Amino acid sequence: MADVFSKKKRSEIMSHIRSKNTGIEKAVFSYLRRQRIYFQKHYSGIPGKPDIAIPSKKIAVFIDGDFWHGRRFSSWKYRIPKEYWRHKIETNIARDKKRRIILRRKGWKVMKIWGGDIIKHRDSSCLKIAGFLKNKNNIS
Repeated sequence: MADVFSKKKRSEIMSHIRSKNTGIEKAVFSYLRRQRIYFQKHYSGIPGKPDIAIPSKKIAVFIDGDFWHGRRFSSWKYRIPKEYWRHKIETNIARDKKRRIILRRKGWKVMKIWGGDIIKHRDSSCLKIAGFLKNKNNIS
């Protein structure tokens, strides 16, 4: 299936996709601030730059977009028109897994939450993240 947009237009569209401070992230950040939970956004001191981190407690939360990080990828990967995108998403999945393993080996508690879950169940997702950040015995 050919792209319905020209290369120039597709490039423009893709350039508007944000990797940081998305609407989903901003909603979670503001909720956590209202709960007086202090954290660092996009912490660059560890692999993967988690969206939310409390370095002193070694706690990291990744908010992953369903498409870019391959949620249920095996069920839809053959509907993607280009091999490039399949490879890109498979690489993202492998990289995410590797980084979570590295962080856990370094003693970090890691939580991954899907952006789609936050969109569908914002309140319960925010409560889940807040509970994870507050819990002293984090297990995910």
